[in-house]
Amino acid sequence: MIKYFFNRGPNPLKISLFLEETGLPYELAPVDSMKGEQHLAAFLAINPNGKLPAIEDDGVRIFDSTAILLYLAEKTGQLGGDTKDRGEMLSWLMFIASGLGPFSGQAVHFKHMAPEKLPYAINRYERETQRHYEALDAHLKNRQYIVGDSFSIADISAWGWIDKANFILGDNALNSYPNIKQWFEGINSRPAVARARDLGKDIDFKSERDEVALRAMFPQNYPKVSRNTDPA
Repeated sequence: MIKYFFNRGPNPLKISLFLEETGLPYELAPVDSMKGEQHLAAFLAINPNGKLPAIEDDGVRIFDSTAILLYLAEKTGQLGGDTKDRGEMLSWLMFIASGLGPFSGQAVHFKHMAPEKLPYAINRYERETQRHYEALDAHLKNRQYIVGDSFSIADISAWGWIDKANFILGDNALNSYPNIKQWFEGINSRPAVARARDLGKDIDFKSERDEVALRAMFPQNYPKVSRNTDPA
């Protein structure tokens, strides 16, 4: 059975949706990033990068949400798209993994988490995020799905971040991207989405953004803290 290491962030949310959409059996393994559990040796043995999500499948470790989606799609034969669309699928997955996701994350960091407001950084990452939204919005014109004619891991990968659009770009952000908005509403109507959102709701993840949380989430700002010790 798949052991699923997760929290309730946008990247794990993608894997939650894949698992709920396909009905694959899995065992939940919560990792509380605000307590620093991602830096413990036991988890680093699963993902040496110390990030969520990750899975362990009969002794095989897979980390990074895009790698996990590709692995599960190939293993199960589900949601991987048509063979003829393979190049398109890989292109959009990398667009999300190397662009839309990281720029969205940095926009959130500098707007909501950085200890000081840096106008250059805020503008840089917000505008790059908007540019990626513009490219995706243009692509989705007259399209129901990102790749091909069916729901796929490309839609799941993008949905995980587009779901946070208001936090990233401001209230009603999708009104500026009507094609993304229509696509997003279609994905959101899938029954598996509600189940994916509920995953972990009964788990008491740390929510207070105190010094323990900041040290755990941004250890590079605290060079004396070892990644292999329990920060709590």
